[in-house]
Amino acid sequence: MSVFQLSVGAQCYDWGKLGLDSKVAQFAQCSPEFTVNEAKPYAELWMGTHPSLASKVFKTGETLKTHLTLHPELLGAKVRAKFGDDLPFLFKVLAIRKALSIQAHPDKALAQKLHKERPDIYKDGNHKPEMAVAITDFCGFCGFLPVEKIAEYLSFVPELTELVSKPIAEAFRMAVTEPQPTYETIQACLRDVFTQLMSAEDAVVQREVEKLIARAEDAVVQREVEKLIARYESGEAKPAEGAVKDLAIELSKQYPGDVGIFCVFLLNVVKLHAGQAVFLKANEPHAYIYGDIMECMATSDNVVRAGLTPKLRDVPTLTSMLTYKWGPADSQIMPPVKYRSTKATTIYDPPIEEFSVLLTCLKAGGDNETHEPVEGPSILIVTEGSGRLVWTEKDGSQQEEPLDKPGIVYFVGAGVALSLVAGEGGMTLYRAITEVP
Repeated sequence: MSVFQLSVGAQCYDWGKLGLDSKVAQFAQCSPEFTVNEAKPYAELWMGTHPSLASKVFKTGETLKTHLTLHPELLGAKVRAKFGDDLPFLFKVLAIRKALSIQAHPDKALAQKLHKERPDIYKDGNHKPEMAVAITDFCGFCGFLPVEKIAEYLSFVPELTELVSKPIAEAFRMAVTEPQPTYETIQACLRDVFTQLMSAEDAVVQREVEKLIARAEDAVVQREVEKLIARYESGEAKPAEGAVKDLAIELSKQYPGDVGIFCVFLLNVVKLHAGQAVFLKANEPHAYIYGDIMECMATSDNVVRAGLTPKLRDVPTLTSMLTYKWGPADSQIMPPVKYRSTKATTIYDPPIEEFSVLLTCLKAGGDNETHEPVEGPSILIVTEGSGRLVWTEKDGSQQEEPLDKPGIVYFVGAGVALSLVAGEGGMTLYRAITEVP
């Protein structure tokens, strides 16, 4: 069969929404092996072949990876030639209760280097460009603020200047305000600011007393965070701080004393409504803060972290790998466009070959949509409503399967046209696809 249902799994991370408050848990109930625990944080639903949580063929229990190895024609000739006999993307649902780590994903060259040097931490050699499409209202850090705004914060947030150091803060402000500043000069100064902040005075630490100074460093960060939050809670925030005051307080509750709280003064806070998307390139800083999203990425689990996390922090790698590009928040948003000749489908098409994402919204009462054949593999998930999935196999036989509830997931092989028919309440579904020119 070219089209078949998948059984998918849920990842439980501390930042996920609890129990059935999580769309991940709601959707995972379509898989027979899943049992919900209302006390657990269900963070991510994984759809793909990644070995950390491989999807399975619903009817047989065979892993999708094994099935594709036995039936490589499902991937399509062009995709196989480009990416080999595996699915080139990983599709996810995320349900975010509290902020994820300040992080970035390496490009392919750095990923291969990190995997070779530290395979216990960086478990594959692939890059991880990713795209987030909001299912509900979403908020996240994404890229550096315009440098003029960062310079403004450095001029009147004393706790930030204390951690960055006055000489570095002043050098940055001077670079930004010069009559004809060069891009390279500002970029270098921004790197100095971010590195000093995330290192929290580590540059002055003697290697032989690293552990002792690390504890002292933590005390410095804790002190400055407490001073910042005390000012905010007492109503002493300056007008220009108003936009980030509440977020800083909330992050302080989630991660007390964490240096990542100060990223409210360096990174864009991007807010999306359902249907809006951001594309996150390699080597760009970001962190999801709250909301529910569809996420698609190249098949990798490489993450370099430096703040807002109890997990391993690799500050030297993160601060050295970033591009240090900057720009306004709205520059990070990627608008969808109409998909081919469809009437109810839009496509989010980032500038990479591994994946694009389709969003189909069908009205109640039998509204329908046809997706022409795609020359690569795809995975679809129903997120609202119900309906039917109809297609024709290569032997000419017409097949039909019910899409009877949110969370049901199907794999679609290369070269198959689909007909999507909504039920009485309408239907919304997302479909990750790969097409190689």
